[in-house]
Amino acid sequence: MINAFAVVPPPPLRFTLNEWHLNNRYRYRCSEAQQELADRLLAETQRICELSTDKVRDNKDETDHRLKEKLEDIEFCKKELLCIRKEVLLESDALSIYKERIMDALSSVRRNALIICEKCLMFRERRLGIDLVRDNVERELLKECEVIMGVENLLVRTLEQTQEQIRRLKASLYYMDHDLEDKENNLRIDRHNLTLRETNMNLSIYHGTSRLDPSTIELNEWEMQTNNNILAATKEVNSARPLRCYIDTIIKQTINDLIDQKNATDETFRRRIEETKEAKTKLELQHSEVMRQANEMRENITSIEKSIAEKECYLALAHTRLGNRCQRPGLELTRDLVENQLIKEVNDLHDVVSNLQATMFEAHASLRYLLKTQIQIEEDINVKTNTLKIDEVDCMTLRQSMDYHVY
Repeated sequence: MINAFAVVPPPPLRFTLNEWHLNNRYRYRCSEAQQELADRLLAETQRICELSTDKVRDNKDETDHRLKEKLEDIEFCKKELLCIRKEVLLESDALSIYKERIMDALSSVRRNALIICEKCLMFRERRLGIDLVRDNVERELLKECEVIMGVENLLVRTLEQTQEQIRRLKASLYYMDHDLEDKENNLRIDRHNLTLRETNMNLSIYHGTSRLDPSTIELNEWEMQTNNNILAATKEVNSARPLRCYIDTIIKQTINDLIDQKNATDETFRRRIEETKEAKTKLELQHSEVMRQANEMRENITSIEKSIAEKECYLALAHTRLGNRCQRPGLELTRDLVENQLIKEVNDLHDVVSNLQATMFEAHASLRYLLKTQIQIEEDINVKTNTLKIDEVDCMTLRQSMDYHVY
């Protein structure tokens, strides 16, 4: 059904001719104003772009200049550090040689002189009857022991002082090496930065939240650090040089004191002592027996390893048979007597191999113990050999092995 009341749209708005002219003039003025504004903006933009280009170029040139200055500063500091580092290294090596001299002298005193004097005193206690007297030889021996212990204490203190000075030199070397490593990394970074150009393809803009300039150390602190390292190293070098002269004097003085006392004791000391060869002979017999047992144990280990290898072949055979039988079709895949026997064979072989491996571990442990015992016996034989040499000669011959010289 058609609606009788249809909606008729309103007639369009009508304007006057005057309004039409006014609207056209308004549009012209707006267009002209926008064009003037655009012209001014274009001119301003060109000016700003030219200024910013000059400013950016100047900033980059200034940055390149600062980078070159920084590289020169780092190179200078690195050169100074390398120079003093060379002195520290040379002084440390020289002092290490002096340390070895002290240790050689100390080892000689501990290993040779004092032991000989104490053995002489101990052997003289075996005198019987009227010969067990406190004579001039015993008095000189006691005095020589005091001199040797005094020399030992003095050398120990000198050694500790030398070790401490070496430690301080190495500490200075450590700090300088750390500083040199940091400076080398800084050189690498800034040299790379100096080669970068705004046209490089590997540049990127940082969009993170952390600061791009996390530096907190001031320039004077950086310079002070290197200066402190150089001053500290120079101080340690200046301390090490007179120490070496002191070590020369100490070693020479102590050796002269030992030689003088040895000569005084040798004038009054003539007596023979002996030690038995039985202990050395027994040790040599034990050494031969241990070597024989060690060889037998090696053969035993080889035999066990061979046996384990053989059992592993049987185990591989059983595993292969089981694997092949897994491919039986349908109802043929049954747990029959053959499969039970194969499983039993695998389990038995595992037990056998485990027992053999446990036995092999015990054999290895026994061999290690035998080898350790062999080394201990060899050390004991060396000790007894030294003792036997002393036993077979008189005290004067024994004392002739007291070799004092300036190391």
